Amino acid sequence: MRPIRALPLLMLTSLLAVGAAAPSAPDRIRGKEYRIPTPASRPVGITAGPDGNVWFTEYSANKIGRISIGGVFTEFAVPTARNSFPSGITAGPDGALWFAESSCSFNKIGRVTTGGVFTEFPIPTACAAPHDIVAGPDGALWFTEGFMNQIGRVTTGGVFTEFPVPTAGSYPWDIAVGPDGALWFTEVSANQIGRVTTGGIFTEFLIPTPNSQPYGIAAGPDGALWFTEESFNKIGRMTTGGVFTEFVISNESSHPQGIAAGPDGALWFVEYDSSRVGRITTGGTITEYTLPSHGSHPVGITAGPDGNVWFTEMYGNKIGRISLRG
Repeated sequence: MRPIRALPLLMLTSLLAVGAAAPSAPDRIRGKEYRIPTPASRPVGITAGPDGNVWFTEYSANKIGRISIGGVFTEFAVPTARNSFPSGITAGPDGALWFAESSCSFNKIGRVTTGGVFTEFPIPTACAAPHDIVAGPDGALWFTEGFMNQIGRVTTGGVFTEFPVPTAGSYPWDIAVGPDGALWFTEVSANQIGRVTTGGIFTEFLIPTPNSQPYGIAAGPDGALWFTEESFNKIGRMTTGGVFTEFVISNESSHPQGIAAGPDGALWFVEYDSSRVGRITTGGTITEYTLPSHGSHPVGITAGPDGNVWFTEMYGNKIGRISLRG
């Protein structure tokens, strides 16, 4: 890929709403894109930091990035020299950022302070391939181990516990804290949503649509879990008791991935193949917004510390922002 010269922030002048009619808030949406200084860094995970900034992972550049709400970047090189492939990232209970190093070779959970000081913790199981990570209700960090079919837990002091997922070959992917104090995760290959208590007790729920390939998952403001169905272009909702509802995205080639609860009481998700950001109300009304950068392939999304929605554009090499506050 040809290197792209770093540019100042770009105005998203063509955020175009398509699909179902939306409430008044999305009609006022404006957006911006910010090009990451390192070319071809391929940002993936993204989260609001404890310092009022937005933090993200640079999968191919082997860096952790930080962007201020005004669009100023700082990048920190991961100590593992190359190819650690940082993916998921979350704000930890200790005021630092925690991230998964998904490389089978290096296989670590990383921690970085807001000042850029790193600590890395090797996962006991070889080639666990951690993907996503979240701060648990018990003061520890919880993460998915796709290759080894486990859910991992690590304390802020670096002590690990690993729990095998009951269904073999399920490939756990994303993970979130549920409204019931348990950890909920997607099982891409098993077509299930999994639940594990902080004590390691599992329950699994089969998604009604076969082979839907669930990817992202988030707790909604309605006390339910919301997730993306990558293969069948749907957004799923399930209660903590296992009752499912599925909503079809109008674009048949959207392939939704990341999803997050927004600051406006709705859920926001990214459409990897159609280069769109979607919004779904808890009642199931979907609105989609087309990004000006065709082929940018958005992957991760989060509510920012500024009351807006932020997301990563993996192949556009940008961080995007949708402004809900004008």
